[in-house]
Amino acid sequence: MPDQNENEGATPSDRPAPTRPAPSRPATAAPAEAKRDRSGRGGSTRSAPAPVPALARVKNLWGAVGGVLSAALLVAAGGGLVAAAAFSPQGPGSRPLEAPLAAVPAGSSVGICPGPARLLEGAPVGTDPQFSPESATAKSAVNAVVLSSSAGELPGSRLAALTGSPLVELAKAAPPSATPSPAPGAPALRAGVVPQRAVDAVSVLSADAQGNQQPSAGAVMSYTAADGDLRGTAAAACQRPANDLWLVGANTAVGRTAVLNLSNASGTPATVSLDLYGAKGPIQAPGSRGLLVAPGTTRSVILAGLAPGQEQLSVRVRSTGGPVSAVIQQSVLRGLTAGGVDFISPGTAPATRQAISGLDLQDPAALAALAAKPGFADAKPALQITVPGAADAVVEVKLFGRDGQKPLPGGGVVTAKAGAVTEVSLAGVPAGHYTLTASSDVSFAAAARVTRGLKAEDAADFAWAPSSVRLGSQHVVPVPATGTRFLVFGVPDGRATISYTPITADGKVRAAATADIAGGTTASVRIPADVEGSPLVGYLVSAAGGAAYGSVLLEQDNKPDVSTIPVAPGAAGQEQVPVILGY
Repeated sequence: MPDQNENEGATPSDRPAPTRPAPSRPATAAPAEAKRDRSGRGGSTRSAPAPVPALARVKNLWGAVGGVLSAALLVAAGGGLVAAAAFSPQGPGSRPLEAPLAAVPAGSSVGICPGPARLLEGAPVGTDPQFSPESATAKSAVNAVVLSSSAGELPGSRLAALTGSPLVELAKAAPPSATPSPAPGAPALRAGVVPQRAVDAVSVLSADAQGNQQPSAGAVMSYTAADGDLRGTAAAACQRPANDLWLVGANTAVGRTAVLNLSNASGTPATVSLDLYGAKGPIQAPGSRGLLVAPGTTRSVILAGLAPGQEQLSVRVRSTGGPVSAVIQQSVLRGLTAGGVDFISPGTAPATRQAISGLDLQDPAALAALAAKPGFADAKPALQITVPGAADAVVEVKLFGRDGQKPLPGGGVVTAKAGAVTEVSLAGVPAGHYTLTASSDVSFAAAARVTRGLKAEDAADFAWAPSSVRLGSQHVVPVPATGTRFLVFGVPDGRATISYTPITADGKVRAAATADIAGGTTASVRIPADVEGSPLVGYLVSAAGGAAYGSVLLEQDNKPDVSTIPVAPGAAGQEQVPVILGY
């Protein structure tokens, strides 16, 4: 395309001479003879055009004017047609179309298991910690269960290190083929199991999809130690990685250590940003944005480096790129006495109703005496509520035990400040196993703390129970192999029937048991060490009827150890997502 300014700087001699109209002549004037061409082109001559009569010129002028008027009329008519089309009803071909739904095949199941609890040795300037070896008695192990199809085919599944190096292969990946129909007769359901596999780092349980269905699989990592600063029990379900996670219950006050561990099991780098909420509102912390977590790695962040001196701290983890898992290793040290250790796992996203099961409360009188001592304010049970929005939330808290609802001191209604963490005491309730519900007209996140140990001079332990999902069908619930274990089910409203089917170390799915639980109550089932001579490694749990919630409560005989593991969501099938075309 020529430069629009290419003639603007030309000299007059360079510019083409303007074309001037020939002077008009009188109508009667006529040349006497034709002018001859003197240009010297081959000596030829050229006759000048004959003059146009005046009447012909007038006719030509009226023709040009008529053409212009006709064009104007056509333009006006076209504009009228456009305007009429704009106000007329649209035809079927011009109506806006809704976004179609496209079937998305179910993907593989991935669960990232946290590594063992480790003691901080020190930290340089910044937030990346250094760890010292754990105590001599510390043990960490993973229990995993992968369920077969109804035809008895196990999905390709394996337990591996986060770096990808294999640890245990449960079943080889099957070639792509149609899943055979189950043979008539006895059910062919079976399981692939990993019973109590010792681990010393972050591990990953993965299972391949089967026939557009996500496989039913689950794993749990448990840690125990009888000595050292990290004495106690901590357990966490191996979690599915995500891009948005909420963790409630961290504490960075004196004697409390909170380390956030971010793991990336995908092949895509993850860039993580942290939103921090304290008792007085949101916390703006330099260094909480743009944290890079490379594929196959774990990044540890000391939360005291971002938000020091916070007795109540919630963390929202958001990642772009690869999804991540997030868990907070929380520990307490009161002077030289260990106050416990736990893994704070993500709970459900903020909602107007939250439910928490598996709360084991101690004797209220003894707890009140212990909490009155200096440094023991966090030794009492409590609910923490985080409101991320701009409006305060009036939250109603209810506690359901074996015999029904128990009244809370203060009536159970509290106003939670917007953008902050609010703590609600659960002290004063009779000892026992409980399920908690909290509801409001404003969305919030929640988790509850329980403690074990009633003497200030002795070691103690604590556990954080996050909010969990409603029970549906076919939840795989792996169970740690040691300790005193309970299945705890809560039904806040209505009535629910819950079936729990034992899965043993020999891969057999045993006969199911059923619990009929009345609304407004909590039921506990003690887990046996083995079933028909084979060690028990997990359950298959399903619920019908009213909304029900469940968890595994883990304790140790004759020790003040405690940990709570909520039942994870069940497997997802084929999904349909809207597809929007655009640019």
